[in-house]
Amino acid sequence: MDHMWQGCGAFQIKRYFVVMDTNGKEAGMPVVALIPFKPVNPKTRLSCVLEPGERESFARCMLADVIEAVSGAGCEPRIISTEPYACRGATVEVIPGGLNETLNALLALAGAPVLIIMADIPLATPGAVSRLISTGRDMAIAPGRGGGTNAIYLSEGSSYRVDYYGASFLKHARIARERGLSCKVIDSFRLHTDVDEKEDLVELLIHGRGRSREYLESLGFTISIEKGRVGVVRKGVHG
Repeated sequence: MDHMWQGCGAFQIKRYFVVMDTNGKEAGMPVVALIPFKPVNPKTRLSCVLEPGERESFARCMLADVIEAVSGAGCEPRIISTEPYACRGATVEVIPGGLNETLNALLALAGAPVLIIMADIPLATPGAVSRLISTGRDMAIAPGRGGGTNAIYLSEGSSYRVDYYGASFLKHARIARERGLSCKVIDSFRLHTDVDEKEDLVELLIHGRGRSREYLESLGFTISIEKGRVGVVRKGVHG
């Protein structure tokens, strides 16, 4: 996913995060939730079941569900987008740099609490997010499947740096140890379940309650059970 984030502007980053840090601390603003998002040609591994335009719409529905979850937990959602994007209910900043580069530049300027949460965990709820940000530790991590990291809460953003891709959960736990930060690992099905492939749609159709599930159902997706195995099918589509 690194190729999605190229050429970050330092001026944009400084302007964006100084406002968040200084004003946030002085005014007692809520925890800022940074949500990286790619609005153009997202979720390519779903190309086997969704057309390009459908993938973009689906990604936006998942983002909307995540925004609702963090807002419901009292956080302030801010979208870090690779392209210009109008989003209801959240501030959008276009900072087209490398994901780690961008987030670490932002964190370096943040003396306030920060939440970093991925845009593809549509099962997230306000309760799950509240649990993540209220551990009383220096940081909390919600692992993703396959060794990834779906959400990180930091009591002070500038105390940490992120290292996404690969087994990022192990890397993030190691960085916490190296920096002497107390860390709580959050075992949460709703924060753990990210959606990247066709098989992931099963959990969304079973457990989802938001726009993402509604959108899939509007396209004709439904649960299928064959020989005791649960999958998904799209009505009217063969192959």
